[in-house]
Amino acid sequence: MSAEYIIEEVRRFIGWSSKKIELHFSVRPGLYFYEREVWWASLGENIGSEENGKNYNFERPVIIVKKFSKDVLFIIPTTSGLKEGTWYHPVECEGIISRAVLVQARTISAKRLIRKIGLLPVDQFELLHAAFIDLIKTNTPA
Repeated sequence: MSAEYIIEEVRRFIGWSSKKIELHFSVRPGLYFYEREVWWASLGENIGSEENGKNYNFERPVIIVKKFSKDVLFIIPTTSGLKEGTWYHPVECEGIISRAVLVQARTISAKRLIRKIGLLPVDQFELLHAAFIDLIKTNTPA
């Protein structure tokens, strides 16, 4: 690893730390979200092979899989890279084709949501849900 690469990574982590503090203390009254919706969300600067967000907001599109409360939701991030394999599932929203990154599914705070992109059709959402359940079942130790 070059010194320049390390310096840039440290800058991104510092930038994400500042953004994370801002998000933590933000108040967002009247934010409504529902299952099947696709949103830009601040996912941050992550570690190793985890999906990072992009630009100042460290954002990435996510699909809301489950709403637990007005503050907590379960999401699957997406990528514009047309990757293949059991870890990825193709989705199309508002005419944009992407891949849901099934192995990066996680619970997040609603404070991470930035803006709504669209709504995944019911049939696509059901296929995504089935692919996620299948991934969990086939990769669970006996």
